[in-house]
Amino acid sequence: MQTDFAERASERTDAPADRPREVLDVRELGPPEPLTETLETLADLPDGTVLVQVNDRAPQHLYPKLEDRGYEFETVTDGGVTLTTIW
Repeated sequence: MQTDFAERASERTDAPADRPREVLDVRELGPPEPLTETLETLADLPDGTVLVQVNDRAPQHLYPKLEDRGYEFETVTDGGVTLTTIW
């Protein structure tokens, strides 16, 4: 179900629809682990894979790091869950 929700939410972004997706749920992690886990996961993903981070808030500290690394991203909130799609 979480994957379906992440898929539907990422369809509301400009992320490429034809790429594989990976979902990373960081809602249970305390700071700075969501940031660290997301950056480490991105580094380990095959080229072209879209990462969907599931969080309980917008990852404000992550955005500048993504910009510095050349990633595009969009965040959508639905039903109290925040999904940041990164490609």
